[in-house]
Amino acid sequence: MATQIENKPLEDEQQSVAESAAPVGSAAFQSQYFLRDTAAGVITGAMAIPLTIGIAIMSDYPIKVGLATVAFASLIGWINAWFRPGNYIGSPGIAAGLAPVLALGVSMFGVQNMAFCICMTAVMQAVIWKFNWQRYLLVAVPVYLVEGLLAGVGLKIFLKFSEFTYEIPVELVTETFWNAARIQMVAISAAGLGLFLFLFSKFKDTQPAIPYFALIIGGVILAQFVSVPMITVEDVPLELRLPLPSEDTTILILAYMIFFCAMLAIVDVIEQVMSNAAIEKIDPLKRKTNSNNSLLAIWIANLGSSFFGGMTNLDGLAKSTTNKLAGAMTKFSVLIIGSVVCFFTFNPQFLDYLPKFALAAIMMFTGYKMIAGLVHVTHYGPYALMLALLTGGLVYKVGIFEGLLIAMAVHGIIHFLVYTKHENMPGKEVVKRYFDNLKRDSSSNLQ
Repeated sequence: MATQIENKPLEDEQQSVAESAAPVGSAAFQSQYFLRDTAAGVITGAMAIPLTIGIAIMSDYPIKVGLATVAFASLIGWINAWFRPGNYIGSPGIAAGLAPVLALGVSMFGVQNMAFCICMTAVMQAVIWKFNWQRYLLVAVPVYLVEGLLAGVGLKIFLKFSEFTYEIPVELVTETFWNAARIQMVAISAAGLGLFLFLFSKFKDTQPAIPYFALIIGGVILAQFVSVPMITVEDVPLELRLPLPSEDTTILILAYMIFFCAMLAIVDVIEQVMSNAAIEKIDPLKRKTNSNNSLLAIWIANLGSSFFGGMTNLDGLAKSTTNKLAGAMTKFSVLIIGSVVCFFTFNPQFLDYLPKFALAAIMMFTGYKMIAGLVHVTHYGPYALMLALLTGGLVYKVGIFEGLLIAMAVHGIIHFLVYTKHENMPGKEVVKRYFDNLKRDSSSNLQ
């Protein structure tokens, strides 16, 4: 009886949506949930700040540029929901899974060429959107291979930010590495991470923003009494420029950049498709998602951000889940999220109060969650798990681009050898069997 009473308000809301004449993206529909979406947007926007800072650092991008990308992508996501809604509570932003990819681009091509790379990535995504090729990407690239890639990226993130847990202010550095200040810093970091994990386990299904607020607020207060390293946000200018390659770019480098952009575009699209499948399951009004419509918002936001040196974006599952649990019902909440992030974009001095150990706990947890995604691969059998582990190891050791290509080549060779040697199948039938299997696996994953 109690369960029926608890579920009735949600059932009534679902029925009102079905009976309403107003489109779900219209002002009339969004106005019904104005207060709920505003409150959810403020909460999720506050949570998005440390995540965005951490991902920007991992990507070797200025923090202010990362924040500007999230604010702009949120605006585009809200506008797109009026005309071609993809999902209804997804929160766009820069993705942790793409951070090492962007860092790779910065190291190979220089930050001066990254605007061109993001622009080309957006153009490729526009082509994928135009012909609805997102339906076939999970066929060409197995889901478990992507999970392995993300696990390798997660390990990079975890180890990168673990360094913040024992970093101490310069004035406290001595010839002895493990001095009193460093031991104290490790103890503080361990306590902060422990608090975060405890609160997350308690509130992950009700108010997942609480551990983030508790860690950040607690860290800010502690920093007033104990000397700890703080985040420094460089106040870089945000200028509109044409996203063109630098004059010294050679034909060979340009060709390599095109391959890099193709990888970036594909991984971005696949992550969005997978996120949409999860967002659809947590939608409070059980609305269906449209992945191709989501790609429209993504490539427009990516194209626009390339004009101010921005980054790639997608609807992150962590922020989207927080948005839902905070009470969001429509994409108006995303506009509020963007407004919160925009405030800190143009007032970065307030971010100087964020301790590094608090950011480290959040990003190490993010890396762990990406590694834990390998659990999903076990459903596909031992071969898929071995391939995912191989991919993760290659991505971590060799690099994102090279690791992904090697893993795909190994996967293709194994299929070819198995089917031709043990089943005496001709090459044409091997290719057909390969894509039939991938199509079946992709369909089962999206369901």
